[in-house]
Amino acid sequence: MPSTMNQQQAISSERRFPRVVIEQVAPQLDGGRHAIKRTVGDMLAVSAAIFCEGHGAITARLLYRGPGEDEPWSSVALRYEVNPDRWFGEITLDRLGRWEYSVVAWPDHYQSWSRDLRLRLAAGQDLESELLEGAALLEETQARHTGERAARLGRAAEILRDSSAPVADRAVLALRSDLLDDAFGPLREGDATLYERTLSVIVERELAACGAWYELFPRSQSGEPGRHGTFRDVEERLPALAALGFDVLYLPPIHPIGRTHRKGKNNQNEVQPDDVGSPWAIGAAEGGHDAVHPELGTLDDFDRLVRTAAEFGIEVALDYALQCSPDHPWVKEHPEWFFVRPDGTLRYAENPPKKYEDIYPLNFWCFGWQALWQECLRLFLFWIGHGVHIFRVDNPHTKPFAFWEWVLAEVRHRHPDAIFLSESFTRPHRMNHLAKLGFSQSYTYFTWKNTAWELREYLRQLSEPECLEYYRPNFFTNTPDILHEYLQHGGRSAFRVRLLLAATLSPSYGIYSGFELCENVPVRPGSEEYLDSEKYQIVTRDWNTPGNIKRDIARLNSIRRDNPALGRFDNLTLLHTEFDGVLAYWKTAPDNDLIVVVNLDPHATHETMVHLPLERLGLGPDQPFQVRDLLTGERYTWKGEANYVRLDPRMRVGHVLSIVRPGS
Repeated sequence: MPSTMNQQQAISSERRFPRVVIEQVAPQLDGGRHAIKRTVGDMLAVSAAIFCEGHGAITARLLYRGPGEDEPWSSVALRYEVNPDRWFGEITLDRLGRWEYSVVAWPDHYQSWSRDLRLRLAAGQDLESELLEGAALLEETQARHTGERAARLGRAAEILRDSSAPVADRAVLALRSDLLDDAFGPLREGDATLYERTLSVIVERELAACGAWYELFPRSQSGEPGRHGTFRDVEERLPALAALGFDVLYLPPIHPIGRTHRKGKNNQNEVQPDDVGSPWAIGAAEGGHDAVHPELGTLDDFDRLVRTAAEFGIEVALDYALQCSPDHPWVKEHPEWFFVRPDGTLRYAENPPKKYEDIYPLNFWCFGWQALWQECLRLFLFWIGHGVHIFRVDNPHTKPFAFWEWVLAEVRHRHPDAIFLSESFTRPHRMNHLAKLGFSQSYTYFTWKNTAWELREYLRQLSEPECLEYYRPNFFTNTPDILHEYLQHGGRSAFRVRLLLAATLSPSYGIYSGFELCENVPVRPGSEEYLDSEKYQIVTRDWNTPGNIKRDIARLNSIRRDNPALGRFDNLTLLHTEFDGVLAYWKTAPDNDLIVVVNLDPHATHETMVHLPLERLGLGPDQPFQVRDLLTGERYTWKGEANYVRLDPRMRVGHVLSIVRPGS
């Protein structure tokens, strides 16, 4: 007997057992460890499996609170759908910042009772006992409330108990909607079951998910051979960039460049007096990460550039590169922030066999690491103070993940409109984890995916449901470090192919300057480095060089702005083509269906049949319909599932076909 008593006491003293089961709440990422991503104005659709024993009714609510809000939570009803046996609800995310959400549910005793009362009333059964049961439920609810609501519940309970009143009148009262509202809520202590986790969603502005990026080196913008470009020279290029339709102007590091171990042209160790060095060798006597290179201008000049760009609808993004030249002020002021070798010297960066003697990496786990982290946070806030709200972060996978989780959250808490692009070309788990930690968007392997099967496989990976919750790709066609052999050997048509793919597959894409001129000469065969790389010298260009593809860029960016289907990544459907060298895909949004077809072979004409999902497109099997090529304005009449396409890359590398609906 004592053993039995102890067991009973143990059960009663434990936490209350949940009255309702809540599981499979979606969306969530890694069990709620990380926040999902949305943009302002998006609808957050939440679903869950919610059930309990028996056949009693359940009420379930979606709980949520916006950025900076404490208790109490707001809530909306979840609705039950029998077929999937799940509950669904939505809220509109109308503010930037970090939102929280969860689910609560309880057995709804009065709803169960009223549901059964309707059935008994329709069957003509005796209701006297049932009405007394309903009165008892109302009295229990009354005890949990005060004021007018409690008074209304009490009066209703008295009427239900009044056996002298007609049964039909009492039943009508019991089922009135206002009484159901008053009886709403958990009846007894412990009835409500709260989902065990509070989930999060980071809400960012639209440019975090969709935008066209252009990268340039300010020092190369003078247009005069031998003259170092300035911020004023960059201003002169803004009208042309706006005409091309770019949303973001990304600048590599604009800080003073170190002189010790400065790299010469084409990354040579032998340096000439006029060599300008790599902008990523940050820091000199003129200052560090919070200074600008004196030959570019002053901070006031930079501020003016940011303001002028905004007048053209362009935001300036800065490179955030946490590394230092040997001449950086931190080297003298905080040598403990670096890797000190046994002989007392500082370790320079290397990726054997490559050596970067002009750069010292930072030791983020050094003695006194807290001060280093705070200084890195200060740098973000400093440049935000100068109007920069977009940062392209250099090689984040070489710094601690814990640092990024902390610093991104700190910046976003103060400035929820800040956007962070992760420039990480590393193993998939690392790239994905950085996105989970808070990077708004990420570089991808797109540059190296050039065949149809490579693209299809990679796009399927990026389109996996969980990946869509946190990983926003930015399809850069090229970078100062990456000139793929496809571009080296494919000629002008190859540049047009890659541009068309990047601009129509991904909501965010970018090009590095020179791409529009089809620059494609590597430093040596087999290398992805450019000959006479702009990383190490000033490059003077003629932006009207014959054969440029500026018209393609302007047209595609215009199409992107006019077609909401190209502003999303979760709407991609790969289509079957009978020739594998032609890639086709469908992107859709309300009243906007686009079929994109691209010949991936820049050297030869190919033809194929493109197969369409007619039923999903709302088209009949024998129904003729028109498609209009948004690139050229030409129209074609198609019919049925399979339709013919022929693409000669000398003339056109692809189609962006809009399905013409009646009345459009």
